Amino acid sequence: MAAGKQGRGSAPGGVGAPSLRSKRVILSILLAISAIVGMYLIAGSLEGFSRTARRLGSGSLGWLLAAGALELASIGGYAVLFWSVIARDVPKIGWRASVQIPLAGIAALRLLATGGAGGFAVTAWALRRAGMTARMIGTRMIAALVIEYSLYLLSLVVFGFGLWAGLFVGGGSFALTLLPAAISLALIAIVLGFAALPLPGSERRDAAGAPREEGGTPARPIATLRARLLVARQTAHAGVRAALSALSLQSPDLRSLGMLGALAYWFFDIAVLWCSFRAFVPPPAVAVVVMGYFLGTFGSLLPLAGGVGGVEGGMFGVFVAFGVQPAHALLGVLTYRLISFWLPTLPGVAGYLGLRRTVHGWESAARESAQQERATAGSA
Repeated sequence: MAAGKQGRGSAPGGVGAPSLRSKRVILSILLAISAIVGMYLIAGSLEGFSRTARRLGSGSLGWLLAAGALELASIGGYAVLFWSVIARDVPKIGWRASVQIPLAGIAALRLLATGGAGGFAVTAWALRRAGMTARMIGTRMIAALVIEYSLYLLSLVVFGFGLWAGLFVGGGSFALTLLPAAISLALIAIVLGFAALPLPGSERRDAAGAPREEGGTPARPIATLRARLLVARQTAHAGVRAALSALSLQSPDLRSLGMLGALAYWFFDIAVLWCSFRAFVPPPAVAVVVMGYFLGTFGSLLPLAGGVGGVEGGMFGVFVAFGVQPAHALLGVLTYRLISFWLPTLPGVAGYLGLRRTVHGWESAARESAQQERATAGSA
């Protein structure tokens, strides 16, 4: 949430499947190696890594099982967000496909070091096969992203200002509390300002007409670029407005349910981090856990497979800066990443395989329908 480069009639696992399977095996091996290396670097030494690895086996089984259940609930929240915002009113996408597509996106996100682009490519590929236009896919995916990350930014604002002002227990320096809260508030203001600016009438007409130019391209490259920029701006504008309508609970459709799905996605995943601490040591204050989670996830922007190493290092550094003992921070972060990273991977692969079968069924039904139409026309 690199199938986007495939031809319209192709599907993953078709021609060239052995090559793709070999690449997936190589990526899986590199992923496992990078995970071990990332943990070793965070531990600081071979002795520290082995000592931490031994302690990982002494945690409370009950809290670890609770963390696993919460991670599955987080995935369920994301499926609700996808179904209610992106896949609503699409006849081919029911609940089954609404679970398969996000899971397949998770598998691509874990195995491809593309900063999340792999998940988006798989999602867009499936939506195109379901009959959605590129314009609709772009608008709805932007709406889902705005809904999802508006809660991210609001959390940084609330807990960052709260910790800085002493409203929450946990303390923290200016760089860990007030600064990220202020940046998040500025980003929220930028998004609201973008949504408040109406598109000029000429831009609306040009953007609406540009997608119809599929039979050829404009004579001048500058005109082509301008048309594409107008389409991108109009698509982003529509997606942001749709998201804000859902967040304000003013829309009577399923988009409002998407906000609850995004809230469940973040809440349960943060709860996994809290349980990961609780399984071994007394957890940090809730506000510190929230800030460590959100600030640490910036490490996923690094070009590493699934963010392995980047997220761990980011979270570990933030917790230590908040005053958490390094050994406790290491245990909590590694346990969380083992659960949040590896637990969804198996269902993600299963979702990808199931999605291939689902898309094949869509394409077979479309071919049969076309054949029946041709036969009817011929007899007429």
